[in-house]
Amino acid sequence: MEQAPVVVVGAGIAGVACARELSTAGVPVRLVDRGRRIGGRLGSKRLGDRPTDLGASYLTASADDFVEVVQGWRSRGLAHEWTDTFSVLSPDAAPTSTTGPMRWGARGGLRSLVEELAEGLPLEQDAVERVDREAGGRLVVDGEEASAVVLAMPDEQAARLLGPALRTEVPALERPSEPIIALVAWWAERTWDHVAPEGRFHGAFVNDDPALSFVADDGRRRGDDAPVLVAHSTPALAADHLAEPAGAAPAILAALQRHLGVPPPLGTHVHRWSLARPIDERRAPYLLTDGGLGVCGDGWGPTAKVETAWRSGHDLGRALAERA
Repeated sequence: MEQAPVVVVGAGIAGVACARELSTAGVPVRLVDRGRRIGGRLGSKRLGDRPTDLGASYLTASADDFVEVVQGWRSRGLAHEWTDTFSVLSPDAAPTSTTGPMRWGARGGLRSLVEELAEGLPLEQDAVERVDREAGGRLVVDGEEASAVVLAMPDEQAARLLGPALRTEVPALERPSEPIIALVAWWAERTWDHVAPEGRFHGAFVNDDPALSFVADDGRRRGDDAPVLVAHSTPALAADHLAEPAGAAPAILAALQRHLGVPPPLGTHVHRWSLARPIDERRAPYLLTDGGLGVCGDGWGPTAKVETAWRSGHDLGRALAERA
């Protein structure tokens, strides 16, 4: 009898890394995502003639195996080193700088890295409604049998998909995520480099502002110096505008004016991330039950970042392959 596939629901970087590991090991796999394009929170949108990152602002790489993946993207011209220095902006203090790990960007947007990782995988565009276990013990995804199921998504989304026979797993899915509204704004020319102490602005962490938490210079991030900024709201502002995200735009633009001195932009685009970033802490790298239910993503591991999501999916895929 032909083996039922492992069904991976969610084609962000965690789900794709999991499916890739399973496929490499020769395990039948179905990768299912409801979006028109894959990438999850490494999403981007083409505005005008260029893609702009709307979700994750960058990636970092520390562990050897993920460094190898990133260097592969670099060798194929997909990823490049962006910066290790951001400005720090506060309402009542002069701008300063902070240096950390090298942040990487992608000329085609971070989504392009997930798309490259997914090449050759059996991808289906569909919205999964329910994952459950039948009386005979089989896992089913919308009624179709699976040898195992991976939910590569935030805990809240994973919990909503579990049917009655799997409700006992819900207490393990307890890590909440906070919302963010991303606002893209563009101008005819760059006017904000003077804000950076070094004279070259890449991005900024913003402290003690009710509307603004982070600003990325998308032109510097992509390497074309386009006069485009992507501003991330505070979670509090986002929570107040989830029903109508565009309502947050005036407060975010006013904060950009206060901190960067920018004039009114030529245009803007607003995107809501209802579950943008896991909060609190969790050490476990993924969930895998004896019955074959797995959950992975950036909410599994010590820090919520792109490398954590890749690690979670990759390691869960390896664990499932060893069971097969």
